Amino acid sequence: MLNTTSSTSLETKPSLLQELRSFDKSGIFDLGHPLLNRIAESFVKAAGIGAIQAVSREAYFIATEGFDSSTNGIPPEISVPGNKRQCFPDLRGENNRKSLEAMVKNTGKESLQWGLAAGVYSGLTYGLAEARGAHDWKNSAVAGAITGVALALTSEGSSHEQIVQGAITGAAISTAANLLSGIF
Repeated sequence: MLNTTSSTSLETKPSLLQELRSFDKSGIFDLGHPLLNRIAESFVKAAGIGAIQAVSREAYFIATEGFDSSTNGIPPEISVPGNKRQCFPDLRGENNRKSLEAMVKNTGKESLQWGLAAGVYSGLTYGLAEARGAHDWKNSAVAGAITGVALALTSEGSSHEQIVQGAITGAAISTAANLLSGIF
């Protein structure tokens, strides 16, 4: 007699998409407090984006190095030197190792700046919402201004004007994003 009811236990593994979606619910870190978790997660995510952005920008500059729009297609050998602006000025080292070291250093610096901005902003909006008992545009404005100041202070040769401009720009962008998030 045939036994048609076999008991096989098949374990199903979650797909990659399901695992990524679970990060939104549970988070990447568990540091014991929601504020610390939020800051760490924002820092890591934004730092990764900053690193990708820095490397892709440099790849673009390397790819377009032979064509300079200011020379109207004239080959670089006969065009006027010194017109080209490069984002990572130390990247053209004496050898490939120095170039790679310069790119890693500059990518690390930029990813740190992106992570700093995200961590400061996320932590401040959370902390202000908890302290005030409300999540509104005022929290976003203060967090954006402080984040703008932090970014201005991490840039090279920051002046008083750059710090004030960073605070105003950060507050304006953050407030606009908060106000527009209710519309869209």
